[in-house]
Amino acid sequence: MAKARQRRRRLSMTSLIDVIFLLLLFFMLTSTFSKFSEVELSAAGSGAAATSDKPPLFMQLGTDQLRLNGNGLALTDLATSSLAQAEEGTVLLVSLEAEVDAQRLTDLLVALRGLPRLRVTVLGS
Repeated sequence: MAKARQRRRRLSMTSLIDVIFLLLLFFMLTSTFSKFSEVELSAAGSGAAATSDKPPLFMQLGTDQLRLNGNGLALTDLATSSLAQAEEGTVLLVSLEAEVDAQRLTDLLVALRGLPRLRVTVLGS
């Protein structure tokens, strides 16, 4: 008769739901979200190129390095480099190494957007 009195208790789902919501809240607050930005590109048109008496600047972009006219430069130092003092309409030719990915190029173009005096041209392979 003792067995007949003991009823099986139902498992409470409240604590499990609380743990799931806490984990969800934790992962939402600790995750980082990527910021997407737009980079305006324009295709080269036909016609004569604008002539300038100032020679163009040459930049080489690698996977872990950036060179301006052969001198090493950090991506974060573009605003304080000689590019910031460039004359209006100065041409900047950007050459890409073979292993450069699209994100690295986009990061460079976003950084160069802050220097509106430059006319940036990305050289094809």
